[in-house]
Amino acid sequence: MKQPGSKQLLAGALATTLLTPLAHAHHSFAMYDSNKIYVMTGIVTRLDPNPNHLQVFVAPLNNERTEVLKDDKGEPVVWAIEMRSAGEEARHGITVNAFPRGSIVSIGFHPLRNGFPGGGRGKNGFFKCPDDTPPAAGKHCDSVPGSKLYGEGGLTPTEPMPKQAAPKP
Repeated sequence: MKQPGSKQLLAGALATTLLTPLAHAHHSFAMYDSNKIYVMTGIVTRLDPNPNHLQVFVAPLNNERTEVLKDDKGEPVVWAIEMRSAGEEARHGITVNAFPRGSIVSIGFHPLRNGFPGGGRGKNGFFKCPDDTPPAAGKHCDSVPGSKLYGEGGLTPTEPMPKQAAPKP
């Protein structure tokens, strides 16, 4: 049996080194219900610029757009929406500085299948209202003059968001 030469070993090692990160670079999106799109308008509580996936944490506003929704204990309900990598989103202008705490935003997303308050943006819209200018009752930031779309997509829900999210684990 012929032993592999150094060229074959080097080629094999190089291929393994180059292809392994691609196989492990991304997780599955099976946790999100891709058949549902919710649209939420709320207040940014924080933005986590994780290199793998930027996350925006949003406390939804009531339909009148006058106050944040709260759970049974009177605490704000906060949803965690996952996006692409922080670097990719920064190219679209989505940064910690662009979305300080208190920013009013509207975002479309695929909810978590388990019912917990979270989801993945996918290719849905992400709009920021002008400072201190919430949309009219029942409307979203895309209806406010001077609002800005970050990235791509629109705000087209397939069904309304639930009134209150499932309890936190």
